[in-house]
Amino acid sequence: MRNTPLSRVLTGLAAGAVLAVAVPLAASAHVTATPNQAEAGSWTYVTFRVPNESATASTVKLDIHLPSDSPFTSVSYQPTAGWTGAATKTTLPKPVKVEGNTISEATTEITFTADAGGIAPGQFQTFTLSLGPVPDTGHIVIPATQTYSDGKVVEWSATPEQVKKDDTLEPAPVLWVNDAPPADHHGGASATAAPMAEAEEPAGGQGGLALGLSIAALVVAAGGALLGGFALGRRKAGA
Repeated sequence: MRNTPLSRVLTGLAAGAVLAVAVPLAASAHVTATPNQAEAGSWTYVTFRVPNESATASTVKLDIHLPSDSPFTSVSYQPTAGWTGAATKTTLPKPVKVEGNTISEATTEITFTADAGGIAPGQFQTFTLSLGPVPDTGHIVIPATQTYSDGKVVEWSATPEQVKKDDTLEPAPVLWVNDAPPADHHGGASATAAPMAEAEEPAGGQGGLALGLSIAALVVAAGGALLGGFALGRRKAGA
């Protein structure tokens, strides 16, 4: 087949369609928390969505790090099939008072370890915590550590301020309380919403996929119009 100008154009359009799908998917591949907003003093369910970004290894462990300076004094986790959960309590640097009681220790880490397999390439998993009462503060950074079966460790720990200066950093999940979330963060339900009611995005992160496919369809449609115009021009030239 000759490498005609038309074939080169169509090849470029095909490549553009692939990129149109791939870019939105890559942009959404973070460990995220839903909802990402809560009222101070409330109890809330927070679901962490963990994508597997490796092409060859599985995610076998997730550590969720909760604050000790402004702690949640009531923490529990929802059992996740195929995973073993564990809570770690630590002595607080400064005791806090909750409903008249002085609290000197709190849960500062929840660990989920895969019983077998883990999160395979191309998949994601969700993990839900019950947290409360929500501290009266601007926002709460909740770092997460993702461990792969090949030994690779990814620290999702960058604060919003750090990410604003360097968007190549791995952002930590954030729960916004008194501060308004940035414009590029999706708002979420607050306080007492049930765990399963939080995930409004279709399973498997299909929101980004739908956007990518829509863009790809436009690219292909443009290619079809170009091809039709080219064929019509050739017929007129040969008439």
